[in-house]
Amino acid sequence: MSVRDLARIAVFAALTAAMGLVGSITLAGGVPITLQSLGVMLAGAVLGPWRGAASMGLLILGVAIGLPLLAGGRGGIGVFVSPTAGYLIGYVIAPIVIGLIVRGRPTWLRVGLGCLIGGIFSIYVFGIPVQAWLTELSLVESLITSLVFLPGDLTKMVVATLITMALYRASPQSFESEGVQREVAVAH
Repeated sequence: MSVRDLARIAVFAALTAAMGLVGSITLAGGVPITLQSLGVMLAGAVLGPWRGAASMGLLILGVAIGLPLLAGGRGGIGVFVSPTAGYLIGYVIAPIVIGLIVRGRPTWLRVGLGCLIGGIFSIYVFGIPVQAWLTELSLVESLITSLVFLPGDLTKMVVATLITMALYRASPQSFESEGVQREVAVAH
């Protein structure tokens, strides 16, 4: 990994953390509604699968050591035994799924589909069962309470697609796939 890669990973971890500072709303189920999943979507779409996952891994590591990087200034090992825990696991998996779908030259369809499948569905796959377990709700009850996230997540999917495509138009070289970038570096 190059210094440039490390810097981009750190920037996306910081960007996602900053999106938690905007504020949050906690409704049923104990999981806050935040902008942070927008950062997860952008990490996967812009950085690719492995750098995107690394950026979210860095964010989660910061949270684990006690930095207040989650919405409401939450951090510390305790969040990993809260209803949010599964969603945080999804934060690391989502960029992989998004990046694999978007891989190569981003298109509107691939970015939107990547954010839908990776940025929403894969986060829910990990988040909802853990939320159900820790809140002692049934899986169906947890799924129903989690539907409150869907309109906001669909909006974030659209925003992530718009931002990604604008970034691609402005700087297509920033979207070189991880494998292509290494081959170019070796050739020089």
